[in-house]
Amino acid sequence: QVQLAESGGGSVQAGGSLRLSCAASRYTYNSNSWGWFRQAPGKERELVSGISSRGGVYYADSVKGRFTIFQDVAKNTLYVSMNNLKPEDTAMYYCAIREDGGTWFLPLSPDEWNYWGQGTQVTVSS
Repeated sequence: QVQLAESGGGSVQAGGSLRLSCAASRYTYNSNSWGWFRQAPGKERELVSGISSRGGVYYADSVKGRFTIFQDVAKNTLYVSMNNLKPEDTAMYYCAIREDGGTWFLPLSPDEWNYWGQGTQVTVSS
């Protein structure tokens, strides 16, 4: 089992920035993919960005050029820097890990991910 703890959410005005962190309870980089999902009220949970176990990086079209995902392996921590935030970025953001044995592929469906954090709220006002 792996416990994930997100932090860094908050309320900002449009155009502002936030950096989210996701700390894992133990070493998780061997054959594991990492991802950031978000879920707005009344909407499905969607993959925003991820790093596959072989280093492939994914960004949803809606965040390309504004979000940057990166890892600190020594700290077992995943980050996402979010710039030029928009009201439509308002959502609960979740960190997730998928045990996939080594792949470039990142599934978009939340059902294919194994471990989840509790989430951190991001609110962007116009």
